This record gives sequence, structure tokens and C-alpha cells, in this order.
Amino acid sequence: MRPPDRAKGALYGLGIGDALGMPTQLLSRQQIVERWGPLLTGFEAAPDDHPIAAGMPAGAVTDDTEQAALLGWLLVEGNGRVSPGEVAAALLGWEREMAARGSLDLLGPSTKRALDAVAAGTPPAEAGRHGDTNGAAMRITPVGIVAAPRDLPGLVDRVQQASIATHNTTVALAGAAAVAAAVSAGIDGADIGAATATAIEAAALGARRGHWTAGADVSARIRWAADLVAGAGPERAAEVIGTLVGTSLATQESVPAAFAVLSAVPGDPWQACLLAASLGGDCDTIAAMAGAIGGACHGLAAFPASAIEAVDGNGLRIAELSEALFALRGA
Repeated sequence: MRPPDRAKGALYGLGIGDALGMPTQLLSRQQIVERWGPLLTGFEAAPDDHPIAAGMPAGAVTDDTEQAALLGWLLVEGNGRVSPGEVAAALLGWEREMAARGSLDLLGPSTKRALDAVAAGTPPAEAGRHGDTNGAAMRITPVGIVAAPRDLPGLVDRVQQASIATHNTTVALAGAAAVAAAVSAGIDGADIGAATATAIEAAALGARRGHWTAGADVSARIRWAADLVAGAGPERAAEVIGTLVGTSLATQESVPAAFAVLSAVPGDPWQACLLAASLGGDCDTIAAMAGAIGGACHGLAAFPASAIEAVDGNGLRIAELSEALFALRGA
């Protein structure tokens, strides 16, 4: 398997996980089981009474994939680098466009608060000082494609520059660094266990950046969560992750939850995405992160062709973007 195929696997995996979790996001595990059974088996349309996704068809992606693509094209335009101001301006433009299209699935709380501050005159490098949720981690995969894991401090530098406009806190940067590092390690040939070990190390580095905020240590919780469900079957893993790890949009819950999903289903990223999307809570983001890491470790061929076609149906030029990002790897 060639590294470019792994890069495509990462970006498509993100979109596949996101689309699987689109109709189940914000629902409880019990509601998901009652409607679809213990585990999803494929893409579903959002229920008509869904709080933010009503009317979205099966295979549609959410803000996770949209914002990752936005960041990815910024990296391409910047030869692998971005500034906080560029990220803030692009997200503000994206929000306006999505609102004009009538979308209810817009910015998360940390990103919304930070961009409101930017619009009010706060410098982008300072606007994200209170952002501690998982918005940075959900869209960071393109940085993992561009940055090689052999220089973890340099990778974390890139994560920080891509994130601080909205998420300039120890917790958020630790989570984003973990996801980016795991994706990067997978592209270089790491399996899920090795990618998780790299993520744990990167999260510890990320936790030294940004403004301190109270929250459990992301690095320690990734290790704990992965060990907690190793060898468990998917249904048992879903119960344990939902009960003990947590599936909220808190970085210290959702990022460890993604690694727990991969620990439970290390050999099949498609099944990992189905498990993650069946958790409830912020499960579109958990599935997107798990899909990105699993896709990087296993490559694009690990996903069904129909799933790849579904992501392509969203018109985000994922194949083209992944090739352009990989061409910048190590730049």
C-alpha cells in the first residue's frame, strides 16, 4: 500500500465516518438502538424530527468534513502552512455560505464564540483562548497528511497554527495534535497500535501549548480508553465507551472515544466507523476522527466502493484535495 493511498484513506475515512454519524449525532445510544438496531449497517437519512440534520439524505456530510476540506485547501494555497487570520476569515465565510443555504448544522460553541470575537475586533491569535471543545480535532486531518510524524514538535507547531484562531487551549490542542499525529503515522505505515502510541506522545506535547484550561489529560485518557475496550466486541465496546469514556463534544471525551473505537475494531476502519456512528452524542465527529485515523492506517481500499461514492456525492473534491495535500508532505 502506497502512502498516497493512505492519505486518500484518511480524508475519505473522515468523510465516511462523518456521513455515517450525520443522522445519529445528538441522539442517545438508546434512541439509535431503537431505530436502527445495536449497530448501523450503512448510510441512513436523518430522521424528520432530527434537531439539526432533518432533511439531510443518506451519505450527506456535516460541518466536520466541510471544515476539514476548507482547512485542506487553505494548506494547499499556503504551501502547507496557514495563519490564524486565514483560518478565521475562511470559517467566517463558510458560516455565511452555510447559513444562506439554510443549514442548521453550523459552527460549534468554541468556534462560534471565537469568530464572534474576531468579528468584534479581537486578533485571531487571541480569539480562541477559551476554545476547549473538539472543533480543532475534527478538522485537523489535512495537517496530518502534510506533516510527517518524525518531527512531532514540528507537527504540533502546525496543529497550533491551524487551530488557535478558535481553539487555543491546552485541552483542544492536545486533542487535535493526537488526531493529526495518528493520521500522519498511519500514512507512514503505522498500524492502529503504533498510531495510537504516536497520538499519545503528540497529545502530551500539545497539552503544553495554548492557554491552560481545566480538563482531564487527553494523552492519559487516550491510553486508558484504548486499553479499556481492547478485544471487546463492538456492542460491548459501544456500551463501555458511552458509559465511561463519554461521547460529548468535550475534547477529553470525544478524542479518546475515537481511539477506543479503533482499539475495539483495529482491523477494519469501515466497521470502526459504523461502531462510532452508533454511539450517540457527538458521534459524527467521533466517527470522522476514527475514520480518518483508520483510513490512514489501512488505506482507501479498506472502505467499500459505495461508501467512497457516497462521499464523492457531496462535491468536495476529496480525491483531488488528498493528492494535493500529500504532494506537500514534509514541505
